[in-house]
Amino acid sequence: MKELVGLKSLERSGSGATVTIGTFDGVHIGHRALMARTVQRARENGTAAVAVTWDRHPMQTLRPDRVPPLLSAQHRKMELLRETDLDVVVVLPFDDDLSSWAPERFVADILVDGVGARHVVVGEGWRFGHKAAGDTDLLTKLGAGSGFTVEPLPLAEAEGGPVSSTRIRQAVAAGDLHLVRSLLGRPFDIDGEVIPGEDRGTSLGYPTANIDPDGALALPPQGIYAGRGRAHDGFYPAAIDVGVNPTFGGDPERTPLRIEPYLLDFEGDLYGRVLRVEFWSRLRDELRFASVGDLVAQMKKDVDDTRRIVGETGSA
Repeated sequence: MKELVGLKSLERSGSGATVTIGTFDGVHIGHRALMARTVQRARENGTAAVAVTWDRHPMQTLRPDRVPPLLSAQHRKMELLRETDLDVVVVLPFDDDLSSWAPERFVADILVDGVGARHVVVGEGWRFGHKAAGDTDLLTKLGAGSGFTVEPLPLAEAEGGPVSSTRIRQAVAAGDLHLVRSLLGRPFDIDGEVIPGEDRGTSLGYPTANIDPDGALALPPQGIYAGRGRAHDGFYPAAIDVGVNPTFGGDPERTPLRIEPYLLDFEGDLYGRVLRVEFWSRLRDELRFASVGDLVAQMKKDVDDTRRIVGETGSA
């Protein structure tokens, strides 16, 4: 897959392009349906399959005070896009300049002159241009005069409702990881650097990695989770604490939320490395225990539950 970054990188394929456009936060199953249709039509028409996306969430420019928690950092979004059958991904800077473009300029400069669109596949509610003035009806009209056709697709449906990044964010915030996985088509994950902690887990027999996550990312609520962690040589089952360690004085009102996965059967040094943590299932609330012994007994149960849920395969 070719990656073109910035307006100056745009190039037209000699055969033209079948294009889809979007923010693609999380690259969920609805996004993948758009991309699959784009690839299908591209192969039928003998064109390149192209996705146009942004280098940030549009709200970071339009309303910085209302940016939603992200389902994927930019590097993770690109990694997920590389897993598709797209031929080209164009990443444009969603800055003040681009956000001020009228719909007509976006079509002329990006779709026509930029990538040579012959066919465009978008969600039926997609909006574009300054103040979201453009819709699929306008896109179809502009396309008719510019040599491309438009195919609006209805939103994908799953688990009793439409698939959207907003719905997935709500499910992450509620800790409904079954729903999240169904809508993403994969477990929800985050990447973060492993930083020094208090080594309390090591002293209790369960050495955890302290993750410093990107503050822009969505996080599940305080609690204990079963999942996996990606270390040097693959994935390991992981019992994950998202919380404040209340048994040792942590206060949900004042203590910053921590992510501390315990990678089962892993031995090695992770400090300074970026660890990917997958959240598979919520096990329980994070509790304040009367004694350290009670906490350790519960941690053993959490590890046993994690083995049962995730299985004992050491890598994926």
